[in-house]
Amino acid sequence: MGNALFQYYSEVTAQSVDWLWYPYIPYGKLTLLQGDPGEGKSTFAIHLAAALTRGDRLPDGTELGQSETVIYQCAEDNNEDTIKPRLQSAGADCDRVAFILDENDSLTLDDTRIADAITGTGARLLIIDPIQSFIRQDGDMQSATRMRALLQRLSNIAAKQHCAIVLIGHLNKTSGGKTLYRGLGSIDITAIARSVLMIMRDPYQQDIRYMVQVKSSLAPEGAGIAFLMDSDTGFHWLGKCSVHTGDISKDCRAVSKKERAKQLLSLLLSAGDLESTAVYSRLAELDISERTVRAAADELGVRAVRHNKKWYLSLPTPSGSEIMAVSKGATEDV
Repeated sequence: MGNALFQYYSEVTAQSVDWLWYPYIPYGKLTLLQGDPGEGKSTFAIHLAAALTRGDRLPDGTELGQSETVIYQCAEDNNEDTIKPRLQSAGADCDRVAFILDENDSLTLDDTRIADAITGTGARLLIIDPIQSFIRQDGDMQSATRMRALLQRLSNIAAKQHCAIVLIGHLNKTSGGKTLYRGLGSIDITAIARSVLMIMRDPYQQDIRYMVQVKSSLAPEGAGIAFLMDSDTGFHWLGKCSVHTGDISKDCRAVSKKERAKQLLSLLLSAGDLESTAVYSRLAELDISERTVRAAADELGVRAVRHNKKWYLSLPTPSGSEIMAVSKGATEDV
């Protein structure tokens, strides 16, 4: 029997973790999404929120089944001329995206309005962008005691409301060392977060970005997620990929359209075969013709495989140095 001082775990009812997006974003917990400025953290978050408001598929093809309400709280951009246009461009149902009014009283992470807004809207996802802007002026992000207490209260709100909370944070300028420790502020920020995600840019194709999971406390680490931010064709999810933070360097070089097609084919196919028409359609959206794709496929040794009366493209089994250093990823058809 339990008492005021202790309780036995035999008296606790075991529960499984509920996920907004397995294994990246759990309900009732804190998730940290970080990256260098300009790498696409906010764009990633807005498109994820848009999918949730539509009840659409997630970036890896997971079906949501129903639409949900999101609170997107951004301190760095204007609601009228920046955030709403971005939400509309992402296809969000703006009737399901709320924000907390804070013109006269700046919102902070320990503000009671956060819990009240989640309750009032029924939001299943709260995005705070960026975390640095919601720390009190007398706060210190380097203070382990301060940040742990602050984030623990926020974590308790997430658990009580069964809402996923995603904190967007910038990285510091430190090079080398573990990626997990490059977030601004105390390491306790990443310690309390149950999942830490990082946005990184492909050094060979600057319009391709990767979301990689650098910490996962509740499940095995997930595959990377690739997406494209193209100045001509806009934002596109590419899907699952096997890229890791160690694969991405700061070197950059220009590539021809056929080389670009080869890299994208490798990215699209290395996690498994994809239907050929889907591959051609996907790359056509990026202004790569079927002829160029076929030429790139020939050079890569891509095979056409017939299955259930449909044709699929399949990469040859890689070995040693034949594996492309940057395009190690692959996507599911999303």
